[in-house]
Amino acid sequence: MTIRLYSVVDTVIMECDKALKTIFGKPETTDRRIPGANLSNKELTKKEQLLSTRLMRVNHAGEVSAQALYQGQALTAKLPDVRQAMERAAIEENDHLIWCQQRVQYFGGHTSILNPLWYAGSFAIGAIAGKVGDKWSLGFVAETEKQVVKHLDEHLAQISADDHISKAILEQMKIDELHHGTVALEAGGAELPLPVKVVMAAMSKVMTKASYWL
Repeated sequence: MTIRLYSVVDTVIMECDKALKTIFGKPETTDRRIPGANLSNKELTKKEQLLSTRLMRVNHAGEVSAQALYQGQALTAKLPDVRQAMERAAIEENDHLIWCQQRVQYFGGHTSILNPLWYAGSFAIGAIAGKVGDKWSLGFVAETEKQVVKHLDEHLAQISADDHISKAILEQMKIDELHHGTVALEAGGAELPLPVKVVMAAMSKVMTKASYWL
């Protein structure tokens, strides 16, 4: 079987295409059915609808960042199996991206206007992590997923109990994120130093706050 080697220009074009599809279009997914599609919500108050819109916008922005992170790591990962794991996780994260986007649009809202910024920053961080070494790259994934699960738990506690579909989406996202984190650790991910974890948490808080409003 012939393995095609891509030039720098080819790689740049492909990465730009992935970025544009993630931020503005429909990226590649696993075509899983949206969780809770068979459920019906009770009538939500305007306040509850606004809260759901903002929380799902935050989660959508988080998935944009996750997508960029995985793409950056896949680009610089040294081992083929690690690269393939990053690419597979990226496709599964795209399911979350589409689910959150559809939910935001259902409530008449918009996704974060800062998504291009989140993508660019996360892609750079992922590429650097992959360049440092696969064990640290995988450790970064595991810690990222751990922090994402924490945010999902917070959102599940905040969102209206009557918004059954959004809650179903968040629950499935939580299952997937836990799985990605476990896979990363089992593949040889290293425990990150505490200062790195603190910085990651601080950056995540900035993104969460900004995306909630913008």
